[in-house]
Amino acid sequence: MVALFIGENDLDVRSIVKVARSNERVTLSPSAIDRMKVSRTVVERLASSEKPVYGVNTGFGAFATTKIPKDRLLSLQRNILLSHACGVGEPLPPDVVRAMILTRAHTLALGHSGVRPVVVEKLCEMLNKSIVPYIPSRGSVGASGDLAPLAHVALVLIGEGEVLIDGEPRPARDVIRSLDFEPIQLFEKEGLSLVNGTQAMSACLALAVNDALNLVRLSTEVAALSADVLFASTDPYDEAVARTRKHRGQAIILRMMRERFESSQLRASHLNCPRVQDAYSLRCIPQVHGAVLDVLFFAKKVVEDEVNSVTDNPIIYGERVISQGNFHGEPLAFAADFLCIALTDLGNMIERRIDRLLNPKLNEGLPPFLAFGEAGVNSGLMIWQYTAAALCNENKVLAHPASTDTIPTSGFQEDHVSMGMNACLKLLKVLDNVETLLAIELMCGARALQARRPMKSSQLNEELFSRVEDLLESASDDTYWQSSFRKIRHFVDQTIKTTHMEWWRAYE
Repeated sequence: MVALFIGENDLDVRSIVKVARSNERVTLSPSAIDRMKVSRTVVERLASSEKPVYGVNTGFGAFATTKIPKDRLLSLQRNILLSHACGVGEPLPPDVVRAMILTRAHTLALGHSGVRPVVVEKLCEMLNKSIVPYIPSRGSVGASGDLAPLAHVALVLIGEGEVLIDGEPRPARDVIRSLDFEPIQLFEKEGLSLVNGTQAMSACLALAVNDALNLVRLSTEVAALSADVLFASTDPYDEAVARTRKHRGQAIILRMMRERFESSQLRASHLNCPRVQDAYSLRCIPQVHGAVLDVLFFAKKVVEDEVNSVTDNPIIYGERVISQGNFHGEPLAFAADFLCIALTDLGNMIERRIDRLLNPKLNEGLPPFLAFGEAGVNSGLMIWQYTAAALCNENKVLAHPASTDTIPTSGFQEDHVSMGMNACLKLLKVLDNVETLLAIELMCGARALQARRPMKSSQLNEELFSRVEDLLESASDDTYWQSSFRKIRHFVDQTIKTTHMEWWRAYE
């Protein structure tokens, strides 16, 4: 059953995730076919003329002034794929590759690239038959699009390149034959249109935005559990705080925090304590988590604008062929770098709460380092804070912006590039590290709640605890905590990688 018509409606982050991870089927919409036929007619007319048109009858990049003979035009389109497939390094994950194919199909279906409908139909067929090209992750500078990664995708259309099978590259010609996938020959401009775009960056950023939105939600839920077992005051989460500062994200997180303390026995037990203020890692959760959420709203708009744009060059607009720079990845590069910085600081705050949960100098009534047996003989979870500190240090290195650099390419024809793909790749690593930090905080927070028994937290905090309680080791003495951690890390990963459902709307 068809779930998504390519080229009919705008893509959003949710629809990308569904195709990338849930294998929803796609097909080219009839309206897109009509648009594509119109622009294709323009390309065919130009290809038969003597007028030089970039990408149709000229070379590429620094070879833009080289006129190509008519009998070599089809070889030109094949050769651009073979020559540009220069990626190196570990392959991109299958969900990123599928998101790339989807977003490339969609931008071509908008009808301003001049390719035949069959090209997009074959991209849809790749998705529907679960054909995942092998795409080395390094090699794109994020201007003239993601040339190398997209060339590795496009090669499979012509029966070349490699396909991932059980995580290993196999020759595409062997695999596609068994899947009844017929390669096609590319016509004028089609090879260039397949590689000239921002889809590798867009795919990484779209999936990262989805996961980070879910991460902010789960991290706030875990933060509320930590705050309650640390006897934090609820005054900083009062509605008046939201009304006196005009940031959307802060107001959302503040309301989340407040509801997660309702009817907590832990909260009731220290209502009259002498403490005047809490540390910032507890008191400023709405301000910091909310600021991260605001950056995510910005990044979500950027990537959704991008995937619904034409990032080819040249574009076909009516009867005009316009050479321009929509392939430049700067909007995505800036957004990815900004989100990388925001998530790095979210991880910094998570690490501070981990320390407060473990450090006997910073909490009240909890066993030192959550060692339930004989303290000193047992070190409890002490060293997990060291691990958290190491991850935060790595994130701080990765948070340096990639987009502030540029190295000229193609004989100075492409003299300013975005480095957006590197920004997106390091964003994925920072996101993975913050997921790990969150798993450590959840493990420590759940262990701390066990130490507070028989008192209970709020209903919502107890529901979160019940989802991980069976994943925790029950031993009172030191034990090998890797098993518990891996289970909780898996729980975090599964929770975050689901399709976001705009959970924040319930708090606005």
